[in-house]
Amino acid sequence: MIEAVIILVLAFALDLFLGDPVYRLHPVRCMGAAISRMEEMLFFYGLSGRGGGIILVAVMLTGVSALVLAGLLLASMLPGLEFLIMVFLVYSCMGLKDLVGHTRPVALALEKGDLVKARQKLQMIVGRDPSVLDASGVARSAVESVAENFVDGFLALAFWFVAGCILGQLVGVDPAFAGVLLAVNYRMVNTLDAMVGYRSSRYMQFGRFAARLDDVLNHVPARLSMLVISLAALVCGYDWRNSLVTGLRDRRKHASPNAGHSEAAMAGALDIRLGGPVQYAFALVEKPWMGEEGQDAGWEHIRSALRIIQAAAWISLALAAGGLAAGGL
Repeated sequence: MIEAVIILVLAFALDLFLGDPVYRLHPVRCMGAAISRMEEMLFFYGLSGRGGGIILVAVMLTGVSALVLAGLLLASMLPGLEFLIMVFLVYSCMGLKDLVGHTRPVALALEKGDLVKARQKLQMIVGRDPSVLDASGVARSAVESVAENFVDGFLALAFWFVAGCILGQLVGVDPAFAGVLLAVNYRMVNTLDAMVGYRSSRYMQFGRFAARLDDVLNHVPARLSMLVISLAALVCGYDWRNSLVTGLRDRRKHASPNAGHSEAAMAGALDIRLGGPVQYAFALVEKPWMGEEGQDAGWEHIRSALRIIQAAAWISLALAAGGLAAGGL
């Protein structure tokens, strides 16, 4: 388990200092390219319904698992190379620094009163239509994105890495290898959901299985996020009690079975309103308010949310390392 702890810590450090550089053979970009090609093939052969979506998920998970297994087996022939590749794979699946880096410009533009630029920057991190949002709507959307993507981009990945390590030890498989395998498969499912898990005419049936599987994998991490965000709020000097109370009260007001947990906890920590009507490219979605008695969001709340999320990442890392240590006893 010591090796697994070192892999997770090094991956976190690389993401913290280097972020997620854009290059052609980035593992997640390769996942996206493979999903797009397989999707085209399935639609070409008329498999555009729910069955085709199940085939897509099965092929993608089988393929990425086989590639990871083959790559690590080959790397094991050279001392130290297998360890480096495992660190690289976990690091490549993280996206915390990029989330922070893409969100800060939204706060800066709003602080300067440049709503047009703030909307442009927001478009990089959300799927909704920012052109109809006022300054508070832009800030609210940015805070929601930070809270939700903290789960997808870091907490759930760490959770499944730890779960894989513990499961591997229980069944007699190298814990670090099992952890990396589950972490990479989680990122594949998350990428599938991001690409085909939409309620549009094209993906309503085809992307349903990927979306539901992503919901299942995020079920426990999303609920853990309320505790982690509340602890981070305490560390950063925000209202941790209100974070817990609002999280527990409003977490089910979101259409997603998972996204509302972290968003409601963040709304309580900052004493702001999140949710409400949202304009997406395909429709206007009426959402109830979370933290409805709070104030309207502003640029300062985006920066506060980023501080809380970064603290939450450190707390998550400590909890994950503790979980691995306990699993190794």
